[in-house]
Formats: sequence, structure tokens, C-alpha cells
Amino acid sequence: MMQMLAAGGLPVLSDGERKADADNPKGYLEWERIKQLPKDPSIIAEAEGKVVKVISQLLLSLPEGHEYRVIFMQRPLPEVMKSQEEMLRRRGTYDPAADTSPIEQAFQRHLIEVNKWLAGKPGVQVMRVHYHRVLREAKTVAEELVQFLGVSLDVASMAQQVDGALYRNRMK
Repeated sequence: MMQMLAAGGLPVLSDGERKADADNPKGYLEWERIKQLPKDPSIIAEAEGKVVKVISQLLLSLPEGHEYRVIFMQRPLPEVMKSQEEMLRRRGTYDPAADTSPIEQAFQRHLIEVNKWLAGKPGVQVMRVHYHRVLREAKTVAEELVQFLGVSLDVASMAQQVDGALYRNRMK
């Protein structure tokens, strides 16, 4: 999604600290300082008018007094878990004996909390985007993003960023 938004013409706040790797060969487009949001909500001012990748846990720390457009990426939890497993395997830290069910349950509870927060937060507009739909209908999703964001973007360039070959952690 970050690659799509950048290709469309939106300014992305990224520090380049996390380089492309086997887990994400196109790069991360992340801003490390966003992790400080819970301790220093004022840093959000640096992101004004830019696209910033924010993990769901940090959404709960977004300060009031700003208007936010949240593109909430949704992917089936089993695929998220498989992706994490593969990343840990590549790093040599995977424990096949580990019970991941408590992690899955915690993540489910977290998603309920985040969705509840998003639904009741003034100044926050949310567009939910399903991962598989981006893979199947990149151009349509790009067009919907243009409408949601209310800006003119290069839809064709956005759609070209979607690379089905990078969809590697599928659940059979």
C-alpha cells in the first residue's frame, strides 16, 4: 500500500532506516520516529500532509485535534501468522514448538479494540482495504483510494506497484 501511495504521487514520510530485504524486497517506507507517538504525540505534526505507515497498536495514540485518513489494511490472521513465522525462520529465531494460539487470541482482541476506537473517534475517517482485493483488483482499489483521499493520483502507476509474486505466505 505504501508503494502504491508513493507511486500515485503522495509524499511519504520515510527515513529509509529499514532497508529492503527478503521479507520486503521493495522496501518498507517507514518512519522510525512514529514509534515514539505514545510518549510524544506532538511528533504527529511532522507528518502533516504526508503518508505515514502506522501499526495498528499506534493508532490508539493518535492525538485529537487533527484530521486523519486511515487506510486500514486487512489480511487473514493465519496468513499474517505464517508471514511472521517465515520471517523468524529466515532470521534463525523460529521455534516450531512454540504455541502461537495465545498470540493469535491477543491479536484478535487487539483488532476488536482498534476497530472500536476507530468507530468512535472524531476526526478519523477509515477505508478498510482487504489484502487479497488489492492483489485481484489493484486498479479499482487505487480508484477508490483517490475518492477516499480526495486528491488526484496516478491510478495506473499505483496499480503497477502490486506484484502478485510477492504474495508468498498463503494459507492453503
